[in-house]
Amino acid sequence: MDPVPPAPSLRRTPIQQRSADRLARILDACAELLDETGYENLTTRTVAQRAGVPIGSVYRFFGNKRAMAVALAHRNLDRYVDGIADRLAELPAPTHWRPVVDAVLDEYLAMKRSVPGFALVDFGVPAPPAEDAEGEPNRQVAARLTELLSAHLGLTPDAGLERAVLVAVEATDALIQLAFRVDPAGDPGIVAETRAMMHAYLARVLD
Repeated sequence: MDPVPPAPSLRRTPIQQRSADRLARILDACAELLDETGYENLTTRTVAQRAGVPIGSVYRFFGNKRAMAVALAHRNLDRYVDGIADRLAELPAPTHWRPVVDAVLDEYLAMKRSVPGFALVDFGVPAPPAEDAEGEPNRQVAARLTELLSAHLGLTPDAGLERAVLVAVEATDALIQLAFRVDPAGDPGIVAETRAMMHAYLARVLD
């Protein structure tokens, strides 16, 4: 099992592999229970039971269930970026920007359909309070995507590009949520419209 990357919500960053494996089991259990019980009914005790670890092991890493969900969201974002990178590595070079944008959307759809807990905690925790220090999830996503796209397409990751990516991320997020409300697998028509929207909007800065 891959070590879990550190997140701002962690009380302690695992150093030994055994500790990293235990943290991964805790986050896996958290994700499974999110699908089964929802965020409001999630507890650190049920996560510990599902993960097969003492409750003290959960509190060694997290102060509360919110911190645990934030760490899960950070792990999801890291895996999302890694998944996009894998897709981009399979594209022929040189690559036009549209297949790159398609890879970004396709990886998100794949995770939406297959990753436990992703429906409730994708890259952020439900209804974050205004005083949260971890920042807006979509802004974090946009920053990571701007870096990735710039490197792959040979662009300068300036403020204008990051702003355009942020707008695309916000719009896409809203439309994909709609697609999965209409159809649990993601309504194909709305997904197609979302892809067309992304292409049309990003053409302003990428063509």
